[in-house]
Amino acid sequence: MSNDQIKIKLIRSLIGTKKSHRETAISLGLHRLNSISILKNTPETRGMIRKINYLIQIF
Repeated sequence: MSNDQIKIKLIRSLIGTKKSHRETAISLGLHRLNSISILKNTPETRGMIRKINYLIQIF
């Protein structure tokens, strides 16, 4: 994995979260607990990660 990629993992459930936070997690490719997604390091991706930072873990 190079510096222009970010690896994230969903570590908390989406149940009980705001609808916009659930939609953000799904748009990042995180559908189930412990699912992992590798994304490009762009300002848009960083903004979405910052929005749901309490639900995910960054590697």
